[in-house]
Amino acid sequence: MARPRLRLIFQLFLKASALERKRAILTIAAIAWGTVAILLLLSFGQGLKNSLMKARRGMGNNLAIVWPGSTSKVWEGLAQGRAIHFRPEDVQFIREKIPGLVGVFGQMDHWNTTLTYGRKTQNAHVVGASASFGELRNQIPRPGGRFFNARDEAEKRRVIFLGDELAKDIFGATDPVGKKLLVDSTPYTVIGVLIHKLQMGTYSGPDAQAAVIPLSTYQEQFGEQHLNEMGFMVKKPQDMAGALAEYKEALSSRYRFDPTDDKALMVWNTVSSSKVMANITTGIEMFLGIVGVLTLLIGGIGVGNIMYAVVKERTREIGVKMAMGARAQWVTLPFILQGLLYTLFGGAVGMVIAIVIITLLSLIPTGGSRAMEFLGKPTLSLPIGLITVAILGVIGTLAGYFPARRASMVDPAETLRYE
Repeated sequence: MARPRLRLIFQLFLKASALERKRAILTIAAIAWGTVAILLLLSFGQGLKNSLMKARRGMGNNLAIVWPGSTSKVWEGLAQGRAIHFRPEDVQFIREKIPGLVGVFGQMDHWNTTLTYGRKTQNAHVVGASASFGELRNQIPRPGGRFFNARDEAEKRRVIFLGDELAKDIFGATDPVGKKLLVDSTPYTVIGVLIHKLQMGTYSGPDAQAAVIPLSTYQEQFGEQHLNEMGFMVKKPQDMAGALAEYKEALSSRYRFDPTDDKALMVWNTVSSSKVMANITTGIEMFLGIVGVLTLLIGGIGVGNIMYAVVKERTREIGVKMAMGARAQWVTLPFILQGLLYTLFGGAVGMVIAIVIITLLSLIPTGGSRAMEFLGKPTLSLPIGLITVAILGVIGTLAGYFPARRASMVDPAETLRYE
Protein backbone atom coordinates (compact mmCIF):
# COMPACT_ATOMS: atom_id res chain seq x y z
CA MET A 1 0.00 0.00 0.00
CA ALA A 2 1.40 3.41 -1.01
CA ARG A 3 2.61 5.79 1.70
CA PRO A 4 0.00 8.54 0.90
CA ARG A 5 -2.82 6.02 1.41
CA LEU A 6 -1.39 4.94 4.75
CA ARG A 7 -1.14 8.60 5.81
CA LEU A 8 -4.74 9.20 4.79
CA ILE A 9 -5.98 6.13 6.71
CA PHE A 10 -4.04 7.19 9.80
CA GLN A 11 -5.44 10.74 9.57
CA LEU A 12 -8.98 9.37 9.37
CA PHE A 13 -8.25 7.23 12.42
CA LEU A 14 -6.96 10.19 14.44
CA LYS A 15 -9.96 12.33 13.50
CA ALA A 16 -12.40 9.61 14.53
CA SER A 17 -10.56 9.01 17.80
CA ALA A 18 -10.62 12.72 18.69
CA LEU A 19 -14.40 12.78 18.29
CA GLU A 20 -14.86 9.67 20.49
CA ARG A 21 -12.57 10.52 23.41
CA LYS A 22 -14.95 9.39 26.17
CA ARG A 23 -15.64 6.12 24.45
CA ALA A 24 -11.94 5.60 23.91
CA ILE A 25 -11.20 6.12 27.61
CA LEU A 26 -13.94 3.69 28.68
CA THR A 27 -12.77 1.13 26.16
CA ILE A 28 -9.15 1.37 27.28
CA ALA A 29 -10.21 1.08 30.92
CA ALA A 30 -12.21 -2.08 30.20
CA ILE A 31 -9.32 -3.71 28.37
CA ALA A 32 -6.87 -2.62 31.08
CA TRP A 33 -9.03 -4.23 33.76
CA GLY A 34 -9.25 -7.47 31.79
CA THR A 35 -5.48 -7.47 31.27
CA VAL A 36 -4.83 -6.95 34.98
CA ALA A 37 -7.20 -9.83 35.76
CA ILE A 38 -5.59 -12.32 33.36
CA LEU A 39 -2.02 -11.38 34.34
CA LEU A 40 -2.74 -11.63 38.07
CA LEU A 41 -4.53 -14.95 37.73
CA LEU A 42 -1.81 -16.48 35.55
CA SER A 43 0.93 -15.06 37.79
CA PHE A 44 -0.68 -16.52 40.91
CA GLY A 45 -1.04 -19.83 39.07
CA GLN A 46 2.65 -19.77 38.07
CA GLY A 47 3.67 -18.86 41.62
CA LEU A 48 1.59 -21.68 43.06
CA LYS A 49 3.07 -24.13 40.55
CA ASN A 50 6.64 -23.07 41.37
CA SER A 51 5.98 -23.35 45.10
CA LEU A 52 4.36 -26.78 44.90
CA MET A 53 7.10 -28.19 42.71
CA LYS A 54 9.74 -26.73 45.06
CA ALA A 55 7.96 -28.32 48.02
CA ARG A 56 7.80 -31.57 46.09
CA ARG A 57 11.57 -31.47 45.60
CA GLY A 58 12.09 -30.78 49.33
CA MET A 59 12.35 -34.51 50.01
CA GLY A 60 14.77 -35.04 47.13
CA ASN A 61 14.71 -35.42 43.35
CA ASN A 62 14.25 -38.59 41.29
CA LEU A 63 13.92 -40.83 44.34
CA ALA A 64 12.43 -44.28 44.86
CA ILE A 65 11.57 -45.35 48.42
CA VAL A 66 11.21 -49.11 48.93
CA TRP A 67 9.71 -51.01 51.89
CA PRO A 68 10.01 -54.78 52.40
CA GLY A 69 6.76 -56.72 52.20
CA SER A 70 5.70 -60.36 52.06
CA THR A 71 5.74 -62.72 49.11
CA SER A 72 2.41 -63.49 47.48
CA LYS A 73 3.67 -66.06 44.98
CA VAL A 74 5.32 -69.49 45.26
CA TRP A 75 8.89 -69.27 44.00
CA GLU A 76 11.51 -72.00 43.51
CA GLY A 77 9.75 -74.33 45.94
CA LEU A 78 9.35 -71.65 48.63
CA ALA A 79 5.87 -70.94 49.94
CA GLN A 80 4.12 -67.63 49.68
CA GLY A 81 3.66 -65.36 52.70
CA ARG A 82 7.39 -65.14 53.54
CA ALA A 83 8.35 -61.79 55.06
CA ILE A 84 11.21 -59.89 53.40
CA HIS A 85 13.67 -58.10 55.71
CA PHE A 86 16.23 -55.59 54.45
CA ARG A 87 19.66 -55.62 56.10
CA PRO A 88 22.20 -52.75 56.30
CA GLU A 89 24.60 -54.62 53.99
CA ASP A 90 21.94 -54.50 51.26
CA VAL A 91 22.89 -50.85 50.68
CA GLN A 92 26.38 -51.76 49.50
CA PHE A 93 24.98 -54.76 47.60
CA ILE A 94 22.70 -52.48 45.54
CA ARG A 95 25.51 -49.97 44.94
CA GLU A 96 27.60 -52.74 43.40
CA LYS A 97 24.76 -54.32 41.43
CA ILE A 98 23.45 -51.04 39.96
CA PRO A 99 26.48 -48.73 39.56
CA GLY A 100 24.51 -46.23 37.47
CA LEU A 101 22.55 -44.96 40.49
CA VAL A 102 23.38 -41.55 41.94
CA GLY A 103 23.25 -43.05 45.42
CA VAL A 104 21.59 -45.53 47.78
CA PHE A 105 20.69 -45.23 51.44
CA GLY A 106 19.24 -47.41 54.17
CA GLN A 107 17.04 -46.13 56.98
CA MET A 108 15.82 -47.22 60.41
CA ASP A 109 13.19 -45.37 62.43
CA HIS A 110 12.68 -45.05 66.16
CA TRP A 111 9.56 -43.18 67.25
CA ASN A 112 8.90 -41.37 70.53
CA THR A 113 12.58 -41.18 71.40
CA THR A 114 13.39 -38.97 74.38
CA LEU A 115 15.69 -36.01 73.55
CA THR A 116 16.93 -34.01 76.56
CA TYR A 117 18.87 -30.77 76.78
CA GLY A 118 19.18 -29.33 80.29
CA ARG A 119 15.69 -29.27 81.72
CA LYS A 120 14.02 -29.49 78.32
CA THR A 121 12.77 -32.93 77.21
CA GLN A 122 11.13 -33.65 73.88
CA ASN A 123 9.79 -36.84 72.31
CA ALA A 124 10.86 -37.07 68.69
CA HIS A 125 11.37 -39.31 65.68
CA VAL A 126 15.00 -40.44 65.41
CA VAL A 127 16.26 -41.72 62.07
CA GLY A 128 19.31 -43.94 61.64
CA ALA A 129 20.59 -43.54 58.10
CA SER A 130 23.51 -44.02 55.76
CA ALA A 131 25.83 -41.06 55.23
CA SER A 132 24.45 -40.68 51.68
CA PHE A 133 21.03 -39.91 53.21
CA GLY A 134 22.04 -36.27 53.66
CA GLU A 135 22.69 -35.59 49.97
CA LEU A 136 19.95 -37.77 48.54
CA ARG A 137 17.24 -36.57 50.90
CA ASN A 138 18.09 -32.89 50.62
CA GLN A 139 19.30 -32.55 54.22
CA ILE A 140 21.02 -29.19 53.76
CA PRO A 141 22.57 -27.80 56.97
CA ARG A 142 22.44 -24.22 58.15
CA PRO A 143 25.70 -22.24 57.88
CA GLY A 144 28.10 -23.35 60.61
CA GLY A 145 26.85 -26.94 60.73
CA ARG A 146 27.13 -30.10 58.67
CA PHE A 147 25.54 -33.47 58.02
CA PHE A 148 27.42 -36.56 59.21
CA ASN A 149 29.80 -38.25 56.77
CA ALA A 150 31.10 -41.74 55.96
CA ARG A 151 33.81 -41.46 58.63
CA ASP A 152 31.21 -40.63 61.29
CA GLU A 153 29.32 -43.74 60.24
CA ALA A 154 32.41 -45.97 60.08
CA GLU A 155 33.57 -44.92 63.54
CA LYS A 156 30.05 -45.05 65.03
CA ARG A 157 30.30 -41.51 66.28
CA ARG A 158 27.52 -40.15 68.47
CA VAL A 159 26.64 -37.18 66.36
CA ILE A 160 23.14 -35.94 65.57
CA PHE A 161 21.59 -33.74 62.90
CA LEU A 162 18.38 -31.92 63.89
CA GLY A 163 15.40 -30.73 61.91
CA ASP A 164 14.92 -26.96 62.20
CA GLU A 165 11.55 -27.14 64.00
CA LEU A 166 12.81 -29.80 66.39
CA ALA A 167 15.93 -27.73 67.15
CA LYS A 168 13.76 -24.70 67.91
CA ASP A 169 11.51 -26.73 70.22
CA ILE A 170 14.50 -28.02 72.22
CA PHE A 171 17.03 -25.18 72.12
CA GLY A 172 14.83 -22.16 71.45
CA ALA A 173 16.91 -19.27 70.09
CA THR A 174 20.21 -20.89 71.17
CA ASP A 175 22.47 -22.22 68.39
CA PRO A 176 22.47 -26.02 68.95
CA VAL A 177 25.67 -26.79 66.97
CA GLY A 178 28.33 -28.12 69.32
CA LYS A 179 25.89 -28.67 72.20
CA LYS A 180 25.43 -32.02 73.96
CA LEU A 181 22.02 -33.67 73.60
CA LEU A 182 20.84 -36.82 75.37
CA VAL A 183 19.13 -39.38 73.14
CA ASP A 184 17.40 -41.83 75.49
CA SER A 185 20.00 -40.82 78.13
CA THR A 186 22.94 -41.33 75.72
CA PRO A 187 24.98 -38.18 74.98
CA TYR A 188 25.28 -36.98 71.37
CA THR A 189 26.91 -33.91 69.86
CA VAL A 190 24.74 -31.74 67.62
CA ILE A 191 26.71 -31.19 64.41
CA GLY A 192 24.09 -29.45 62.28
CA VAL A 193 20.57 -28.13 61.91
CA LEU A 194 18.43 -28.48 58.79
CA ILE A 195 17.97 -25.28 56.86
CA HIS A 196 14.31 -24.27 56.56
CA LYS A 197 12.75 -25.79 53.46
CA LEU A 198 9.38 -26.50 51.91
CA GLN A 199 8.54 -30.19 51.93
CA MET A 200 5.35 -31.70 50.63
CA GLY A 201 6.29 -35.33 50.04
CA THR A 202 7.10 -37.43 53.10
CA TYR A 203 7.04 -41.09 54.09
CA SER A 204 8.18 -40.98 57.73
CA GLY A 205 7.16 -37.53 58.89
CA PRO A 206 8.49 -34.05 58.06
CA ASP A 207 12.27 -33.66 58.07
CA ALA A 208 11.89 -30.47 60.10
CA GLN A 209 10.64 -32.51 63.08
CA ALA A 210 13.12 -35.40 62.92
CA ALA A 211 16.65 -36.08 64.16
CA VAL A 212 19.15 -38.12 62.10
CA ILE A 213 22.11 -40.14 63.41
CA PRO A 214 24.57 -42.51 61.66
CA LEU A 215 23.07 -45.92 60.91
CA SER A 216 25.93 -47.77 62.66
CA THR A 217 25.48 -45.66 65.80
CA TYR A 218 21.73 -46.25 65.69
CA GLN A 219 22.23 -50.03 65.55
CA GLU A 220 24.66 -49.96 68.46
CA GLN A 221 22.26 -48.00 70.66
CA PHE A 222 18.91 -49.52 69.72
CA GLY A 223 20.06 -53.01 68.73
CA GLU A 224 18.01 -53.22 65.52
CA GLN A 225 19.23 -55.34 62.62
CA HIS A 226 16.75 -54.70 59.83
CA LEU A 227 16.15 -51.58 57.75
CA ASN A 228 12.70 -50.06 57.73
CA GLU A 229 13.16 -48.82 54.20
CA MET A 230 15.72 -48.25 51.47
CA GLY A 231 15.96 -45.47 48.94
CA PHE A 232 17.91 -44.67 45.80
CA MET A 233 18.25 -41.81 43.34
CA VAL A 234 18.60 -41.88 39.56
CA LYS A 235 20.25 -39.23 37.40
CA LYS A 236 17.27 -38.52 35.15
CA PRO A 237 13.54 -39.21 35.54
CA GLN A 238 13.52 -41.44 32.47
CA ASP A 239 16.08 -43.74 34.18
CA MET A 240 13.68 -44.65 37.00
CA ALA A 241 11.75 -47.46 35.28
CA GLY A 242 14.92 -49.33 34.32
CA ALA A 243 16.51 -48.78 37.74
CA LEU A 244 13.45 -50.15 39.53
CA ALA A 245 13.47 -53.25 37.33
CA GLU A 246 17.18 -53.83 38.10
CA TYR A 247 16.58 -53.21 41.81
CA LYS A 248 13.78 -55.78 42.00
CA GLU A 249 15.81 -58.28 40.00
CA ALA A 250 18.83 -57.86 42.31
CA LEU A 251 16.85 -58.25 45.55
CA SER A 252 14.72 -61.10 44.19
CA SER A 253 17.88 -63.16 43.59
CA ARG A 254 19.22 -62.21 47.03
CA TYR A 255 16.03 -63.02 48.97
CA ARG A 256 14.62 -65.59 46.54
CA PHE A 257 11.25 -64.24 45.46
CA ASP A 258 9.54 -63.71 42.12
CA PRO A 259 10.72 -60.32 40.70
CA THR A 260 7.18 -59.77 39.35
CA ASP A 261 5.68 -60.20 42.85
CA ASP A 262 4.21 -56.77 43.63
CA LYS A 263 3.65 -57.66 47.29
CA ALA A 264 7.26 -58.56 48.05
CA LEU A 265 8.40 -54.93 47.72
CA MET A 266 6.36 -51.78 48.17
CA VAL A 267 7.66 -48.89 46.09
CA TRP A 268 7.03 -45.15 46.10
CA ASN A 269 8.22 -43.82 42.76
CA THR A 270 8.51 -40.05 43.29
CA VAL A 271 9.11 -39.51 39.56
CA SER A 272 5.58 -40.75 38.80
CA SER A 273 4.03 -38.75 41.63
CA SER A 274 5.90 -35.63 40.44
CA LYS A 275 4.31 -36.05 37.02
CA VAL A 276 0.88 -36.23 38.64
CA MET A 277 1.64 -33.07 40.62
CA ALA A 278 2.84 -31.31 37.47
CA ASN A 279 -0.41 -32.26 35.70
CA ILE A 280 -2.47 -30.94 38.62
CA THR A 281 -0.66 -27.60 38.70
CA THR A 282 -0.95 -27.31 34.91
CA GLY A 283 -4.69 -27.89 35.26
CA ILE A 284 -4.90 -25.14 37.88
CA GLU A 285 -3.00 -22.78 35.57
CA MET A 286 -5.30 -23.61 32.68
CA PHE A 287 -8.39 -22.98 34.80
CA LEU A 288 -7.09 -19.62 36.01
CA GLY A 289 -6.05 -18.75 32.47
CA ILE A 290 -9.52 -19.54 31.11
CA VAL A 291 -11.11 -17.33 33.77
CA GLY A 292 -8.69 -14.53 32.87
CA VAL A 293 -9.30 -14.90 29.13
CA LEU A 294 -13.07 -14.79 29.66
CA THR A 295 -12.64 -11.60 31.69
CA LEU A 296 -10.57 -10.12 28.87
CA LEU A 297 -13.12 -11.23 26.28
CA ILE A 298 -15.78 -9.23 28.11
CA GLY A 299 -13.65 -6.15 27.54
CA GLY A 300 -13.20 -7.18 23.91
CA ILE A 301 -16.95 -7.49 23.46
CA GLY A 302 -17.25 -3.98 24.87
CA VAL A 303 -14.79 -2.75 22.26
CA GLY A 304 -16.77 -4.46 19.51
CA ASN A 305 -20.07 -2.97 20.70
CA ILE A 306 -18.56 0.51 20.79
CA MET A 307 -17.18 0.07 17.29
CA TYR A 308 -20.59 -1.09 16.03
CA ALA A 309 -22.16 1.97 17.62
CA VAL A 310 -19.57 4.19 15.94
CA VAL A 311 -20.32 2.61 12.56
CA LYS A 312 -24.04 3.15 13.04
CA GLU A 313 -23.61 6.79 14.07
CA ARG A 314 -21.32 7.51 11.15
CA THR A 315 -23.40 5.68 8.54
CA ARG A 316 -24.28 8.87 6.63
CA GLU A 317 -20.68 10.05 6.73
CA ILE A 318 -19.43 6.69 5.48
CA GLY A 319 -22.00 6.64 2.69
CA VAL A 320 -21.07 10.15 1.54
CA LYS A 321 -17.38 9.23 1.49
CA MET A 322 -18.04 6.09 -0.55
CA ALA A 323 -20.35 8.02 -2.92
CA MET A 324 -17.52 10.49 -3.49
CA GLY A 325 -15.16 7.67 -4.46
CA ALA A 326 -13.60 6.62 -1.18
CA ARG A 327 -12.10 3.15 -1.39
CA ALA A 328 -13.36 0.36 0.88
CA GLN A 329 -10.00 0.08 2.64
CA TRP A 330 -10.14 3.81 3.55
CA VAL A 331 -13.31 3.01 5.46
CA THR A 332 -12.40 -0.38 6.96
CA LEU A 333 -8.77 0.05 7.99
CA PRO A 334 -9.33 3.04 10.32
CA PHE A 335 -11.92 0.99 12.23
CA ILE A 336 -9.59 -2.02 12.47
CA LEU A 337 -6.71 0.24 13.52
CA GLN A 338 -8.93 1.96 16.06
CA GLY A 339 -10.06 -1.29 17.68
CA LEU A 340 -6.54 -2.78 17.65
CA LEU A 341 -4.80 0.26 19.12
CA TYR A 342 -7.46 0.78 21.79
CA THR A 343 -7.02 -2.84 22.81
CA LEU A 344 -3.23 -2.80 22.79
CA PHE A 345 -3.03 0.53 24.60
CA GLY A 346 -5.47 -0.71 27.24
CA GLY A 347 -3.42 -3.89 27.48
CA ALA A 348 -0.23 -1.90 27.99
CA VAL A 349 -1.86 0.12 30.79
CA GLY A 350 -3.12 -3.11 32.36
CA MET A 351 0.33 -4.71 32.15
CA VAL A 352 1.93 -1.77 33.94
CA ILE A 353 -0.69 -1.93 36.70
CA ALA A 354 -0.32 -5.72 37.00
CA ILE A 355 3.49 -5.52 37.18
CA VAL A 356 3.27 -2.93 39.96
CA ILE A 357 0.79 -5.09 41.92
CA ILE A 358 2.86 -8.27 41.43
CA THR A 359 6.04 -6.47 42.48
CA LEU A 360 4.39 -5.16 45.65
CA LEU A 361 2.95 -8.58 46.48
CA SER A 362 6.36 -10.20 46.03
CA LEU A 363 7.72 -7.93 48.78
CA ILE A 364 5.30 -9.32 51.36
CA PRO A 365 7.24 -11.71 53.66
CA THR A 366 5.91 -15.27 53.80
CA GLY A 367 8.04 -16.49 56.71
CA GLY A 368 6.12 -17.98 59.60
CA SER A 369 3.06 -18.80 57.49
CA ARG A 370 3.12 -22.28 55.97
CA ALA A 371 0.00 -21.51 53.90
CA MET A 372 1.64 -18.42 52.37
CA GLU A 373 4.81 -20.40 51.65
CA PHE A 374 2.88 -23.08 49.78
CA LEU A 375 0.80 -20.45 47.94
CA GLY A 376 4.03 -18.92 46.69
CA LYS A 377 4.66 -15.48 45.28
CA PRO A 378 2.99 -14.41 42.02
CA THR A 379 5.45 -14.75 39.16
CA LEU A 380 5.10 -12.93 35.84
CA SER A 381 7.04 -14.95 33.29
CA LEU A 382 7.82 -14.20 29.64
CA PRO A 383 5.41 -16.88 28.29
CA ILE A 384 2.57 -15.32 30.32
CA GLY A 385 3.34 -11.89 28.84
CA LEU A 386 3.53 -13.23 25.28
CA ILE A 387 0.26 -15.15 25.63
CA THR A 388 -1.48 -12.03 26.96
CA VAL A 389 -0.17 -9.90 24.09
CA ALA A 390 -1.33 -12.50 21.55
CA ILE A 391 -4.82 -12.62 23.09
CA LEU A 392 -5.01 -8.83 23.08
CA GLY A 393 -3.98 -8.71 19.44
CA VAL A 394 -6.64 -11.23 18.39
CA ILE A 395 -9.37 -9.50 20.40
CA GLY A 396 -8.42 -6.05 19.08
CA THR A 397 -8.32 -7.22 15.47
CA LEU A 398 -11.68 -8.99 15.68
CA ALA A 399 -13.28 -6.10 17.57
CA GLY A 400 -12.39 -3.77 14.72
CA TYR A 401 -12.81 -6.17 11.81
CA PHE A 402 -16.50 -7.03 12.04
CA PRO A 403 -17.71 -3.41 12.45
CA ALA A 404 -15.32 -2.42 9.65
CA ARG A 405 -16.77 -5.09 7.36
CA ARG A 406 -20.24 -3.76 8.09
CA ALA A 407 -19.06 -0.25 7.24
CA SER A 408 -17.57 -1.40 3.91
CA MET A 409 -20.90 -2.99 2.91
CA VAL A 410 -22.89 0.21 3.35
CA ASP A 411 -24.95 1.24 0.28
CA PRO A 412 -24.36 4.97 -0.24
CA ALA A 413 -27.98 5.46 -1.41
CA GLU A 414 -29.39 3.77 1.72
CA THR A 415 -27.31 5.98 4.03
CA LEU A 416 -29.42 9.02 3.15
CA ARG A 417 -32.27 7.53 5.26
CA TYR A 418 -30.18 7.70 8.45
CA GLU A 419 -30.54 10.73 10.65
